[in-house]
Amino acid sequence: MSFSSSTLITTNAIRLRNSSPSSSRSRLPIKSLPLRRQVCSSAMDAVQRRLMFEDECILVDENDAVVGHDTKYNCHLMEKIDSENLLHRAFSVFLFNSKNELLLQQRSASKVTFPLVWTNTCCSHPLHTESELVEDDALGVKNAAQRKLLDELGIPADDVPLDHFLPLARMLYKAPSDGKWGEHELDYLLFIVRDVRLEPNPDEVADVKYVSREQLQELLRKADAGEDGLKLSPWFRLVVDNFLFGWWDHVDAGTLAQAADMKTIHKLT
Repeated sequence: MSFSSSTLITTNAIRLRNSSPSSSRSRLPIKSLPLRRQVCSSAMDAVQRRLMFEDECILVDENDAVVGHDTKYNCHLMEKIDSENLLHRAFSVFLFNSKNELLLQQRSASKVTFPLVWTNTCCSHPLHTESELVEDDALGVKNAAQRKLLDELGIPADDVPLDHFLPLARMLYKAPSDGKWGEHELDYLLFIVRDVRLEPNPDEVADVKYVSREQLQELLRKADAGEDGLKLSPWFRLVVDNFLFGWWDHVDAGTLAQAADMKTIHKLT
């Protein structure tokens, strides 16, 4: 299968949404940020700048115990990651439809880390808030996933009920993006099988695409060959190379819960 622009939902086809971005926990308006932060973030898109300085990620140790919190900005600076070993909690959603096709997204060009790469359905962070710190049954992470699926892809909460998310595993990885930015995450891998309504947010998403197993394998081949400029996010590639196709067998068989292992933290590179 070709992944040319004619087969994708392009940015021009994505409807602009009038709703404000998901975070309502602002501490400082952008104009009130200290001068140093305004200068450092001058090249960022306004939405990404606000999220970078207002969202507080959950800092954890390598056993996933909460040790504090810091801005999304600091958590994604490779200098900070390397000098202070900043590790934050994250999640990656893998959403399948009733045909057992996986929904992929291409990150928007305005993303600070890994712009325009293809990745799984939704990737983000639970925030250091009461509702997203709840650890029983990974409820805080599920709350964050539901929030970001709405924010990024316009998927209503009713389409992705919390009790339909299945946490399958946790992985710890580090990945530089462009020399300045990168990721160092303890990532919860959440699976869900639901037919959903989509209204992608162009501030977050450039394109979306449902793929079959065979279509994903073709996408991987093209990315490996450097064809069409296709790039995959490092966390998605780690999941693909270590877990995904085996888990997809469970999706097809309706036995996904049998694959869950939330006790192990997989340290991958």
